[in-house]
Amino acid sequence: MSNALEKLKEFTVVVADTADFQVLEKYGSQDSTTNPSLVLQAANIPKYKPLIDEAVQYAKTHEQDKSKQLSLAIDKIFVNFGIEILKIVPGRVSTEVDARLSFDTDANIKKARELIALYEAAGIKRDRVLIKLASTWEGIQAAKVLEEEGIHCNMTLLFSLIQAAACAEAKVTLISPFVGRITDYFKAKEGKDFPANADPGVLSVRSIYNYYKTHGYKTVVMGASFRTKEQPINLAGCDLLTLSPSILEDLQKSDASLVQLILSPSIAKTTPNVQEKISPVTQSRFLYDLSCNEMANFKTSEGIRKFAEDLEKLETKIKELLN
Repeated sequence: MSNALEKLKEFTVVVADTADFQVLEKYGSQDSTTNPSLVLQAANIPKYKPLIDEAVQYAKTHEQDKSKQLSLAIDKIFVNFGIEILKIVPGRVSTEVDARLSFDTDANIKKARELIALYEAAGIKRDRVLIKLASTWEGIQAAKVLEEEGIHCNMTLLFSLIQAAACAEAKVTLISPFVGRITDYFKAKEGKDFPANADPGVLSVRSIYNYYKTHGYKTVVMGASFRTKEQPINLAGCDLLTLSPSILEDLQKSDASLVQLILSPSIAKTTPNVQEKISPVTQSRFLYDLSCNEMANFKTSEGIRKFAEDLEKLETKIKELLN
């Protein structure tokens, strides 16, 4: 008899949200997503030490400028993890650009190109890599340029329809709208729990999915940041869902009958009250709408800070090895 995870996979591509290779193998993930927080966790596990050591040695060999060695070592660590992940998953790996560059379009483009160059030097074709960028105005404009170069992007830290609309207009490959962090915000603000079918995070991803399918956008929706197994169950049919090891385990232990198709292009087109198409998405419209959305504005900024903090912790660890 199938379980909820197997049933969910009938409707949705399930992606493991981890940098732990054993987890990827255990759950048979199609793709993998990583971020600075996940790589930091993995970097502290002894079995991954050779990937760290190789990156440090690579930086010392290829960059004599001490101030640039650290940046190269960090990039190589992310790529080393990505290369190993791609030996396990048949699809793509997402590799994140430094969150501290989130408000600098040119810097995002430059860093993305550098990461892709490291992958290609290792024999990995760019179509197997998604570059993760924050869904700021600057990040989205960087993604637009990169997509035109054949560098595919995964837009993260996305909490609102205006961010999703801008990504679609920029023709990015994939977006990762967050569920759990939206729920966290409203749970704290309103002081109550939400049933999964009325969960603010779940409803946000449903609205984005329906908006894309109704208006014919090709950008793919990958729901992210889950707190309970009920949240992904209530997004069955979404293009992709990236799930943590704990959620994957919970689903595997759950009854398949809990899962039924909720999202599809045909369902979207018969869904009432879908947002009218926002086109073009101008910078002024984007910034104004985002500023009016208290939750999205706060959570985007908070997410950038948290990813930056974890990257800085990783840098501290690597600095010691470079000396």
